[in-house]
Amino acid sequence: MVAKSAARGAKGEKGFISTGMMASWYAGITAKSMNEFVSDAKRMTKYLSAGDAVLEVAPGPGYLSVALAKLGNYRIVGMDISQAFVDIATQKAKEADVQVEFRQGDVSQMPFQADTFNLIVCRAAFKNFAAPVAALNEMYRVLKPGGKAVIIDLRHDATPAEVNKAVDAMGLGAVNRFMTKLTFKHMLLKRAYTVDSFKQLIAQSAFPKYDIQPDAIGMEIRLEK
Repeated sequence: MVAKSAARGAKGEKGFISTGMMASWYAGITAKSMNEFVSDAKRMTKYLSAGDAVLEVAPGPGYLSVALAKLGNYRIVGMDISQAFVDIATQKAKEADVQVEFRQGDVSQMPFQADTFNLIVCRAAFKNFAAPVAALNEMYRVLKPGGKAVIIDLRHDATPAEVNKAVDAMGLGAVNRFMTKLTFKHMLLKRAYTVDSFKQLIAQSAFPKYDIQPDAIGMEIRLEK
């Protein structure tokens, strides 16, 4: 998400709460990568059966949840700390004619009962959480026994060349491409975790099982309750 200020934001995130124009700008930028959201949604279906409950944490504009809702009969909830994103995502679901409930909430104190969801997904947002271990423990709490959490995020040790290549592939205009590269360099990479540092977070959490798969500039962390 795009930074509002350098200071910590409301409760669950480190100053990465988007409001108003910035949320709209971010929604427009990420829409350029819609094929990635669709691809990730298709991969998530392997963890699901008809009727399963899914929570997307920090969905931003809601593109992943909307894409997943088109693929099966799932009960999908998206929770974001930014009310601006909740409003944008709700509109995106309405435009796509799919049923997804988007609501405002803090990842470190989620407004859900224990053992509620079969799957939790968090894409490109975990690095922004001010209390990452608390976030992991809340994910564990609201998952059903045997449920899975999938976290997809940037790696701290991704090289500038790798990041620039990834941004160039987004198909952005010159100004947005420049701004996105600056955001990666000065904000996102500084907040991101390495594989080893994420393992240390998991070791402090309630999750007993995990697998981490690195890719070009990121990693996918799969956790099981």
